[in-house]
Amino acid sequence: MKTIPFVLAALLLATAPVLAKGTPPTAEQKEQFYDACTVYGTADLCKCKADAAMNLIDTDFMAVVIASMKGKDVPADLYDTYNDYIARSTEACGMGSAM
Repeated sequence: MKTIPFVLAALLLATAPVLAKGTPPTAEQKEQFYDACTVYGTADLCKCKADAAMNLIDTDFMAVVIASMKGKDVPADLYDTYNDYIARSTEACGMGSAM
């Protein structure tokens, strides 16, 4: 029964538009994301969120996300994009509801 939400989340992730178009995040950024995330979250959730970020955002926006996890404010002009990213990555990890 748990398979259905994960399949739906994967489908949403696969069909969701990329929030930022540019160079995909690097493996180093993924590691930085994971390290910053595990300060607050579980290893499984952070792995899922890091994997989702690789498909949803680009290198420039990944830097914003990592900085935010480290306590830096998200620039005002990126609030909507950041909130959309949070919602989509949360959905991709089987939490939250479809937008």
